[in-house]
Amino acid sequence: MNHKYLPHTEDDVQSMLEVLRLGSLDALFTHIPANIRYRGDYDLPPALSESQLRTHLANSGGTILTSFRGFGAYDHERPSIIDALSSRQEFLTSYTPYQPEVAQGTLQYIFEFQSVVCELTGLDVSNASMYDGATAAAEAMMMAVTLTGKPRVLISASLLPHVLEVLKTYAHFREVRLDIVETADGCIDKAKLDKMMEEPFAALMLAYPNRYGIVEDLTPYAQSAHDKQALLIAYADLVALSIFKTPAHSGADICCGEAQSLGLPLSFGGPYLGYLATINKYVRKMPGRICGMTTDNRGQRAYVLTLQAREQHIRRDKANSNICSNQSLMALQATIYAVAMGKKGLQEVAKRSIAATHYLADRLVKTNLFKLSFASPYAYEVTLDYKKSLRKLNELLLAQGYLGPHPLTDHQGVFYASEKMTKDDIDLFVAKVTEADHEIR
Repeated sequence: MNHKYLPHTEDDVQSMLEVLRLGSLDALFTHIPANIRYRGDYDLPPALSESQLRTHLANSGGTILTSFRGFGAYDHERPSIIDALSSRQEFLTSYTPYQPEVAQGTLQYIFEFQSVVCELTGLDVSNASMYDGATAAAEAMMMAVTLTGKPRVLISASLLPHVLEVLKTYAHFREVRLDIVETADGCIDKAKLDKMMEEPFAALMLAYPNRYGIVEDLTPYAQSAHDKQALLIAYADLVALSIFKTPAHSGADICCGEAQSLGLPLSFGGPYLGYLATINKYVRKMPGRICGMTTDNRGQRAYVLTLQAREQHIRRDKANSNICSNQSLMALQATIYAVAMGKKGLQEVAKRSIAATHYLADRLVKTNLFKLSFASPYAYEVTLDYKKSLRKLNELLLAQGYLGPHPLTDHQGVFYASEKMTKDDIDLFVAKVTEADHEIR
């Protein structure tokens, strides 16, 4: 039993088994049905040293793909300062924000993260980071229901599919009626929305930009929601907000979303980082916790845990949310990225990504193999119709080392290009697309 990750000695294990009146560790698992228990030997290789393991992984045959697919996960440049600073001891403390005397580093970067979110959204207050964009949207939905007392929420069908699924799950188990508003030309269908607004509802949630890459003006929807004594929730990308009109300026009451685009790696889908911001009026109904800055008894700057929903601990049946943790390391890295890039740097990232995607779309349309799916203005993602099978095209592109567009149907997909893409990169990709098309019948 001697193993550096297993602290129990043989005597410890034997004492436990005696108390439980069991003859062996295997007896702990007798309640598991025999027909689902694996009884063979695991085909595991012998232990390797760190250098041997690195060599093994490097030779494992994996391929690093060049991605032209966004759809909620965006591949931006990651300055080396992110990893250098996030590995510093004062930020890697194991102490929680509940112990401010030994967690000043943690409290500071959470405070700074909140400040970044408020700056980009234009809203008054942000909480400590959340698990990811989808759960942040679900928390925003439940917050609106709590604030208004109306168990019905309208959701645009142009939200990302995985966000919609999480919203449906939360709504089902919290007894909230979730009505999906269909789209027309890639935007929310205004006629159908007006009809659905005739019944009382807590909030309308819109994507900004939406799943097709289209940027919809939030202002008229905020006014329509407020006229019905409801809230507007914007599901927004923070990099986009560096150049777009802020949700606050558009009249949004709550803004939430995925913050992965702030310098976090793709990492095969996670861990990512959610955020949520609102106006001062609603701060006491926010889920999670808020860090603040003050001075101590010596007049020195100090960071503290300012506000949290105490119902999480003492009246759970009355809690707005049971979320009491946050993606702390991800928030730190996103904060370092945002501060290192600065206002002009973030704007440059957004502008270059938009320019790259528009150049990509123009080149693909000129091949006469694609056409724009919608007439509405788009940002750094674009939806195109393809004459042949998009599934087959993606298979051929994959063999060439490319992750192609996200397929919506077999003839329609969402393309993306980031500021990392040069003109030569895009021209080469378009050439590969044209070559692959010749092989599709």
